[in-house]
Amino acid sequence: MSTSDRYAGIGPARVRLHGGRLVDEFERRWGAGAKVVAGDVFSSDGVPYDENSVLAAGAHVYLYRDLPDEVTVPFDMPILHHDDDIVVVDKPHFLATMPRGGHVVQTALVRLRRELGLAELSPAHRLDRLTAGVLLFTVRREVRGAYQTMFADGRVRKTYLARAAGTPTVALPAVLRSRITKVRGRLQAFEEPGEPNAVTYAESLGAGLYKLCPRTGRTHQLRVQMNSMGVPIDNDPLYPHIVEVPSGDFSRPLQLLARCLEFDDPLSGASRRFVSLRELSVR
Repeated sequence: MSTSDRYAGIGPARVRLHGGRLVDEFERRWGAGAKVVAGDVFSSDGVPYDENSVLAAGAHVYLYRDLPDEVTVPFDMPILHHDDDIVVVDKPHFLATMPRGGHVVQTALVRLRRELGLAELSPAHRLDRLTAGVLLFTVRREVRGAYQTMFADGRVRKTYLARAAGTPTVALPAVLRSRITKVRGRLQAFEEPGEPNAVTYAESLGAGLYKLCPRTGRTHQLRVQMNSMGVPIDNDPLYPHIVEVPSGDFSRPLQLLARCLEFDDPLSGASRRFVSLRELSVR
């Protein structure tokens, strides 16, 4: 496989330099001087540097990082909608939204860039890797800000479905308000005293099925709040306890589905509604 094929759909990493001889800095900081010698470090114009290149402090260079070994996520990602501005997909469980850590090629973003040949495709929001459902991407750089701001400002009506065992400690329907904190390097988010920063409308639909409408977007918000009500979402490997799951085990998907997105289009003003075709497992 050629380098261009291997990195198709993956953007290069940008590195800010301390300054000086480039090969020496790469060797000193990352033990990667060989990348410079091989011509794998390049300018914003795609021109490779070599072992004689000297750059000023604060300059930026680009390179493709070594790809991690990844297990293929064996599920399809249907396209629900595609126009000149956005692409909406039905993301499967276990597929990350965008490259991070050990998930690069096996992400919704890279899959979709490769499938559609859209180099500027970018997510307007994110879904957790373990959550399935409706996910929206922007097609062109010029429209990216309008849609990302729409999500950031809370102008999108989101509806999730979740399955959980047990009886909630809170009478439903209810609006859940709590303060959720996620510490870098720690797998679990947690609730703590203080001004609420996580708000969710929660309703029981019977038979262990719940409708959840988040009005904010904290990390693991729905998973944390369901756990706090005494009804952790089925197959959750983090709440209430951390459970080690082998990377190739797809047998117990988290029972959380981003069922529907509704909004007034920030460009046209038209009412938009996208619904997942997926179903949660029957208990």
